[in-house]
Amino acid sequence: MTAPTTGATPSAVDRSALPYRMKDLCDRTGLPRQAIHFYIQQGLLPEGEKTGRNMAYYGEAHVERLKQIRQLQHEQFLPLRAIRAVLDEKDEAFTEPQRRLFLDVKHRLGPLYRSSAGGSSSPGEAGALVPLHPLLRRAGVSREDADQLAAAGLLHVVKKRGRGCVAKDDVWIVELWGQLRASGFSKALGFTPADVTLFAEALEGVFVKERAMLTERVAHLPPAEVARMVESAIPLLNQFMARYHEALVRKFFASIKP
Repeated sequence: MTAPTTGATPSAVDRSALPYRMKDLCDRTGLPRQAIHFYIQQGLLPEGEKTGRNMAYYGEAHVERLKQIRQLQHEQFLPLRAIRAVLDEKDEAFTEPQRRLFLDVKHRLGPLYRSSAGGSSSPGEAGALVPLHPLLRRAGVSREDADQLAAAGLLHVVKKRGRGCVAKDDVWIVELWGQLRASGFSKALGFTPADVTLFAEALEGVFVKERAMLTERVAHLPPAEVARMVESAIPLLNQFMARYHEALVRKFFASIKP
């Protein structure tokens, strides 16, 4: 979805293409103004076509994008970083044959790789939500840290029957952060959940290149063969990244001479 050109004068706005003001977006999507502005700030929603400091117009594409975001957040319980990845994939300029290939591959992959949240359970299943407070207590993570994980787009907290919950498939994020805290990466030393975005952003960049390479090189293969290659390669590449990271750390300390 391409952002409209900003800075236009009122007479230059095509009201047939951009008929909505912010109030209209709120009415049509059920979202508050603050949430829509937040999505714009986070790069999930393009800005409207501005006609003044506090006035902008929006189109049907904005309404549809907001509905997609709300569905991904409140029905599939995806955190913001995962939502951004899903939306970027929707915007990717795949050819129709490429899209058909990936859809076929998706149906042939095991449940781990078909799940939108990265786990075997569907986000809509009963029991897919885990109460946040007991999880934080068990993992040794503060509510402040949980809020910062959410602000960084790594965790999505939803309300169910008046209490905060997270998707079952995101429990590992909270547990891993608790293990880092227990290892000494304390708030007093300046470590915050936002630091984890360094690794998330690096991996997202790798995945963009990985996806482009896959699209270019295997589009001519049968879907069953592509699915087999993907399922075989993922654990091997995960092992490579973990071991290469360890090798870099070892080389760094080996380079420190007395």
